[in-house]
Amino acid sequence: MDFNTFSQKELPRLEEFLVEELQKNMTNEERLEEAMRYSIEAGGKRLRPLLLLLVLESFSAPVEKGKHIAAALEFIHTYSLIHDDLPAMDDDELRRGKPTNHIVYGEATAILAGDALLTKAFELATLGPASAEEKITLVRELAKAAGHTGMVGGQQTDLDGESRALTLEELQSVHARKTGALLEFAVFAGGFLSGVDEHALALLDTVAKRIGVAYQIRDDLLDVIGDAEELGKNIGMDVKQNKSTYPSLLTLAGAQEALQQELDTAYRTVNELDEYCNKIGQPYDKQLLQTFIDQLKLEGRVSK
Repeated sequence: MDFNTFSQKELPRLEEFLVEELQKNMTNEERLEEAMRYSIEAGGKRLRPLLLLLVLESFSAPVEKGKHIAAALEFIHTYSLIHDDLPAMDDDELRRGKPTNHIVYGEATAILAGDALLTKAFELATLGPASAEEKITLVRELAKAAGHTGMVGGQQTDLDGESRALTLEELQSVHARKTGALLEFAVFAGGFLSGVDEHALALLDTVAKRIGVAYQIRDDLLDVIGDAEELGKNIGMDVKQNKSTYPSLLTLAGAQEALQQELDTAYRTVNELDEYCNKIGQPYDKQLLQTFIDQLKLEGRVSK
């Protein structure tokens, strides 16, 4: 099965599940809950939860086993976008093709909506068919990926970098946490819930790290050459905020070459994982991860 086929099957179910879980245990805090729903229902690519579920599918494990943790992951990602867009941070007015949360509901409610989605995520992570031991591990790893050693720490370093030019090594460190941490968690959670061994998890981690870097390089390139209507967000924001990016450090052509190098490494590791799984008799469909990686290509989009 390829990623597009998988996504066409699972994405509608995932969207429905996200809304259903969000609406459970609602109170009379109508404005806050409306703001939470606004950002969740705004859509998006849902790459993180789909990646988690895809890894489960690739190892012939039940997708349902990962639904709650996948939803928790998307709630955390959505909260981070709400806060990213605030005037105190990226000060953006467009997200997923719609006005950002604070433009519609005001800064205070947007902050609270993000806070509520974050805490709701950890409630969700304790639910579902996974064992209690599995949930403890996943909650711990998700907290690390989302917190000061992961995404939030990367956001702070990214903000600090607006006042000075970062080196390439520093930029890679920022995005390994800001962008890569949640993507790495998605791959880890899928492999962990599938019950694969430590060597397979290590190979999956390598794939995830390369996906994380590639995703950020691609995002930086699209901020220069992308289309705002197609992307659902404003472009040119990195230059406006004086951020160090892969194109600014490597040039457009250099960033495109770096993107391809990351993708090539990811492909090679997927094939290595396939060889290992064949050797030990572990069911594994490498086409799912290969075609997910294909989504990160930008062939023909960047001028030399």
